[in-house]
Formats: sequence, C-alpha cells, structure tokens
Amino acid sequence: MRLYLPKGRNAFVLLSLFFIQHKAFAQASNWTSLFNGKDLKGWVQYNGKAKYTVENGEIVGRTVADEPNSFLSTDKLYGDFILELDLKVDVNMNSGIQFRSELADENDHCTVTDKHTPKRVHGYQMEIDPSSRAWSGGIYDEARRGWLYPLEYNVAAKAAFKNNQWNHYKIECIGNNIRTWINGIPCAHIVDNMTAKGFISLQVHEIKNPKDAGQEVRWKNIRIQTSNLKPASADNLFVVNLIPNTISPDEQKSGVRLLWDGKTTNGWRGAYKKTFPDGTWFVKDGTLNVRGANGAESTNGGDIVTEQEFHAFDLQFEFKISDTANSGVKYFVTEKENNQGSAIGLEYQILDDDKHPDAKLGSIGNRTMASLYDMIPALRIGEGRREKLPVGEWNRGRIIVFPDGKVEHWINGWKVVEYQRGTQYFYALVAKSKYAVWPNFGMADKGHILLQEHGTNVSFRSIKIKEL
Repeated sequence: MRLYLPKGRNAFVLLSLFFIQHKAFAQASNWTSLFNGKDLKGWVQYNGKAKYTVENGEIVGRTVADEPNSFLSTDKLYGDFILELDLKVDVNMNSGIQFRSELADENDHCTVTDKHTPKRVHGYQMEIDPSSRAWSGGIYDEARRGWLYPLEYNVAAKAAFKNNQWNHYKIECIGNNIRTWINGIPCAHIVDNMTAKGFISLQVHEIKNPKDAGQEVRWKNIRIQTSNLKPASADNLFVVNLIPNTISPDEQKSGVRLLWDGKTTNGWRGAYKKTFPDGTWFVKDGTLNVRGANGAESTNGGDIVTEQEFHAFDLQFEFKISDTANSGVKYFVTEKENNQGSAIGLEYQILDDDKHPDAKLGSIGNRTMASLYDMIPALRIGEGRREKLPVGEWNRGRIIVFPDGKVEHWINGWKVVEYQRGTQYFYALVAKSKYAVWPNFGMADKGHILLQEHGTNVSFRSIKIKEL
C-alpha cells in the first residue's frame, strides 16, 4: 500500500501529525494492566487479614479489628517502572502503595520469594493520608527506615490530595530515582539504592479502635509500564539523596554540591589553624570521623572548618553519634574571637540526649539534639513520630539560612527550629545565653561552617551545600 501525501507544507504537517499519533499509540500500548477488573488473579495477600474484594470493577480493601497492616501484593516483582492508578479512601483512614517491596525478617532486608512465608513486608510506600497532616504522596520506608520524604519537604504538595474523591497516583522508579505525583502535582523525589526490585502492594492499615472496622479504600485503573521508560521532565523539588557522598543529576542542576568529597580532607582545616588536625579527625570508608578522648570541648585537636565562607545556604549532612556523644555543626564562624575551646558560632547541637549531662543544662531543653545551642530548644514531635534516630544510626541534618536572615534546623525530615537573625527576639535570646559576652554574636554577614570536636566519637558523611 502506498501513502499519497500532498507536496509542500501540508505534507510536512500531515507527516508530523502521523508520527505524533504513532508515538502516542506506542506509549499507550506500552501499558500493562495489573488488575483485570473481575477478580484478584495475580495478587497475593501478606501479613494482616484485612478484607480485599472486587466490586464494580474496583479493588476494595476494608479494615478489620485486631489485625496488623495488610498488603495485597503482586505475584511478580518489578524493578524499573512507571505505575499509575486511581484511588479513593475514607477520610479517617490511612493507607499506602508499596513498591520495590519484599518479605524479610524484622532485622534483615533479604528478598524472600516464597509467598507463603510469614515474614514481614518491608519497602518503599507512597503515602495515602487524608488526615490534617496531609502527607499523601510522601515516601515512607515500611518496617525499615521510616519516613524518607515527609511532605514537610514539599508543603505545596499537601493540597494535591482531594478528600473523599478519586485521586490519580503516579510512581516513577527508574534506576535510583524514585518520584511520586498526585493528580499531576509532583510530591516527592528520593535517590536511593536499598532495594532495586520488589513487589507492588495495596495497603490496608491496621486500626487501633475496633469501631473503625469496615473503613474502605478503593483502587481502580491500575496499570504499569516496564519498558521504553522515559522519565518525566525535571521539577524543582528538594531531592533527598540517600546514597552517601553522591550528587544526583537533578541535585547538580539545582546547584547542590559536595562540601566534603567523601575521600580526602580537601576544603577543610583546623579552626584557628592552617592545617588539618589529622591526629584527631580521620577519613574511613566514606565517613569523616572525630576520635573520642576525654569528652572535653576542642582539647584533642580541635574543631574543623570549611576553607570557604558562606552567607545564605542550604546545608545537608548525615551524622552518627556514639554512646554519650557530644558534637555540633556551627555556622557563621568568623574565628575573630580567637577564644579558647570551640570556635564561636551559631550551633546545631548534636548530642546523646539520653545519656549526656548537657541535655539537662541550659534552659528548657535548649541544649538537646538539633536545638540552636543554648538559645532555642528543638521541637519534640511526640511519641511514635521519631524525629531523631537511636545511637549508632545515621541521622539526616539540615540547616537552611535564607538571604533575609531566616534560619531553620531540620532532622530526618522534621523542621524543629525556626528563627530570624537580627530581630529583638533573637537579641534577647543571645542576651540570656552563654554568648552574651561576644559582641554582635550570630550576626556576621558570612562565615565558615564548623564540625565540632568535643572529645567523643561522632561520624559525618554526605555533607553538601546549595548557596542561596
């Protein structure tokens, strides 16, 4: 068969339309349905015994009293994919969509292929949260690391989810990049390599009150692409990169760079020194470590500072404390004071709150973990919502200094301190603190970033910065 087309510009237009339609058809045909609309063929249930049925071409999950989280899971594993579906949930219910998930013991992450094993579901989850917290679209790590991307990182996306309505969910997993959307609005973006492949699950969350039995979540139009994947265009979301000491392409485009290269001591020196205190600080296996000594402040080699000074920035760092540890990350350090002990600057406190005595000093807890040391106590989120992880685990710290002088402290996705430099409130806090003796404390236009040596073992990694 021959295709006859007019000559000239009309031919070009017709050919363009033909190829656009052909491309759209190819993309549409690249989808595979995960639900046949009739029964639960291709799915298996793990953990709890919530009720899953098929009604009117929809999968319906209903809560059951005294049952743990339940997961209706695909019997196939998926690595790279784009998943789309529609869902509707009762306004008082919590749910989620598992992906790249596995069955494993509580203390391991090994994939188990026996679908009848009693082991626990672990893995990534795109949140369904109709509560006032409004974290729908965030990424949670079920039974492993907890919240990876709470929507405090992307407050604008809290309005994407519509209560008591059908919502369109999209998950894109391509390589180490994991991204989510609700109703076309980008919600979360992480970079992680913990689990490259796993099953997809529809979660019915456990309930605490037996009166909540029978709450419903409904899913339909569940489809997936696994080949010829094309990532969505870049967005401006904050990226949580969980691969140590790396910068993803999207981070790089937004201006994020490593402040410590993960291998050497380049870019750092001792506070009040021209050289790096190698006897106290050392690099090992991609971590920057300070040796423990007598627990005293900056007497075993001292603090280290960046060679560069900064004015406004978004600083990220991961840290791991030892038992009874004490350290800190300071900013706007000028070294002009030439004092004894730790160099002077605003401080993000790092502390073992449970065992170090400093946690009980100061005023109303303003020397505890992530506080603005000796000035503003960090917000404590509450039982069941850990803002800090136990001794020996990696925590994600973040300090944002905006060009207008506003400052925020974050830990593991929670904003726990917020203040404005140069206000009467700020000056009053300084006047009541140990820093009152230093003129113009905390008000330098720019300064070094400092990691504190306080005679205890502390490790750092993934130190990165974006200048604002």
